[in-house]
Amino acid sequence: MVSIFVRSLIFNIVFYLNLTFWVLLGIPTYIMPRWGIIWIAQSWGLTSIWFMRIICNTRVEYRGLDKLEPLKRGPLLVAPKHQSIWETFAMLQFFDEPLYILKRELRWIPLFGWYLVKSNMIGVKRGAGGKTLKEMARRAKEEVAKGRQLIIFPEGTRRAVEAPPNYKFGVSQIYVDCGVTCLPVALNSGLYWPRRTFLRYPGTLVVEFLDPIPPGLPRDEFTERVSEAIETATNRIVKAGREEQVRLIGFSAPLRTQN
Repeated sequence: MVSIFVRSLIFNIVFYLNLTFWVLLGIPTYIMPRWGIIWIAQSWGLTSIWFMRIICNTRVEYRGLDKLEPLKRGPLLVAPKHQSIWETFAMLQFFDEPLYILKRELRWIPLFGWYLVKSNMIGVKRGAGGKTLKEMARRAKEEVAKGRQLIIFPEGTRRAVEAPPNYKFGVSQIYVDCGVTCLPVALNSGLYWPRRTFLRYPGTLVVEFLDPIPPGLPRDEFTERVSEAIETATNRIVKAGREEQVRLIGFSAPLRTQN
């Protein structure tokens, strides 16, 4: 446990130093086309993954890349399970024009927030009700129609590992409005980068791209299909990840209950 604590401490310091490095390096992209800031963000994500491997012994295994390959350069809705901050930057590497929906307050952060504006991410005001949902769906439809890949977390926010699923109305509405294929993604990142703790655990973090869901399904049918696909695969890889952690370190990452 002492080793995990020390490694986690070192990694967190390195993680934020690395973020600062890329934020500063990316300043010239303010006057460049959008691909410049996308490249900076992807590079930050990849180097962060590499540092986690080197420092915390957290390897990453990507499965189902054959399902991703034909879809990653055109209009697409990507629906990953959300257990950790990790997938917010790790997903960037796979797409030419990634797009996120995020809290608009993030755009006010000096330098970092300006990058979000430059990359034309969709900022929303949380808690504003139906008006926000309509505006979010309208912006999403416009951007996806331009050939971008919208990465949207169906549960809206991070959920603790093994917490009961809580899929939101918004993702199904955006699916219906955009009329494009949805690519579900299962993962077990919460075992290695748990929420509400600075500890980072060793093992094999798995990301699994699942069978695409074609456009045109009714909203309720889509919600049922996407949730069943993600939850079934996530439960499977979380179980395998816990077993591996027990073999590696004698215990698995503690379960963090959802508050």
